[in-house]
Amino acid sequence: MMKKTSSTLNAEDDKKNSEFRSVLNEALKVFFTDALKTTLRNPIQAFHFFRTIRWQMKAARVRSRWEKQGVPVPPILIFSITNKCNLDCKGCYQKEFHPSTEQELSGAKLREITHEAHKLGIYFFVIAGGEPLIRPEMLEITQEYPEIIFLVFTNGTLIDDAMVKQLKKQKNVVPLISLEGDAEDTNERRGEGTYQHVLKIMGQLRKNSTFFGTSIILTRPNFATVTAPQFIQDLAEVGCKFFLFLDYTPTQEGTEDWVLLDDQRMQVMSLIKSFREQFSALFIGVPWDEMDVGGCLSAGRGFVHVNAEGDVEPCPFAPISDKNLKDVSLKEALQSEFLQRIREIPELSKYTGGGCALWKNRERVRSLFQQR
Repeated sequence: MMKKTSSTLNAEDDKKNSEFRSVLNEALKVFFTDALKTTLRNPIQAFHFFRTIRWQMKAARVRSRWEKQGVPVPPILIFSITNKCNLDCKGCYQKEFHPSTEQELSGAKLREITHEAHKLGIYFFVIAGGEPLIRPEMLEITQEYPEIIFLVFTNGTLIDDAMVKQLKKQKNVVPLISLEGDAEDTNERRGEGTYQHVLKIMGQLRKNSTFFGTSIILTRPNFATVTAPQFIQDLAEVGCKFFLFLDYTPTQEGTEDWVLLDDQRMQVMSLIKSFREQFSALFIGVPWDEMDVGGCLSAGRGFVHVNAEGDVEPCPFAPISDKNLKDVSLKEALQSEFLQRIREIPELSKYTGGGCALWKNRERVRSLFQQR
């Protein structure tokens, strides 16, 4: 039997990743089609999502052309535009990995990176922090790219009347306001009064016909609260149209007992399926829904992470990089040998429970970095 060469193996990996991205492109089309269905009572937002479906199809064609030239462009860019935050939440991975510095990307560089990503066919941004709304340039940049959907992870406390009016005009910006559960859970982790303020902001966003959602980190203590139908119903009534459930990854000592129990983890997808049937809203579980498209999306298979200093990383939970966008273009960074090495190892894309696969295999990820 003929032994497979390294080039043959790389060609096979490239083919598998190309097939994976095709599946993910279709999944994104389904996602926005479902988003369109949830906004039929809001004609302006519905029309924007209708156009978004067409823009996403165009973006997929652009990425396909780059892929034929040897540039593996993922459909999603996670962009942590600042490490700064006005809250001090318990268990925050960002605070653990990226303490605040003065080396953050300038506003001009944020705009330049967004422009290049757009040219490469990345029309789906996840804007994170820190607290991204600390950067006033962000809503100026998002206004320039209506074709790009910007999911903005925010604690919601910096959203004021003026910003509500800005968000009303930008249908491509979807605020995802973080909650930990009910008032007791949220205030205990995020600070007294946070929950009440967030509910007030949600009410204002609803009055202004803004499509918004909530991101909820599932932990062992809050699981029963945040998966109760009444909890979902209450948020739906205040205007929430998108529920993102995230599996907790323990990055700080003393939070290991926040990790979901096996029986809780096994319930997640059946609960999400039930919610989809009961409520007119989007429900996504990460990493559970990733499994439907073939595993972890990190390292350029589905997304890459750009941190506030410009480092291009496999994901937010793998803060290791061999390329910085202050020194190289995004196009060059996406061709990183380090990212390719991660994509070539199947077990690094498999979910085994208890948070991020790359974080759980961080020693192996570090060894791949050292091998480059």
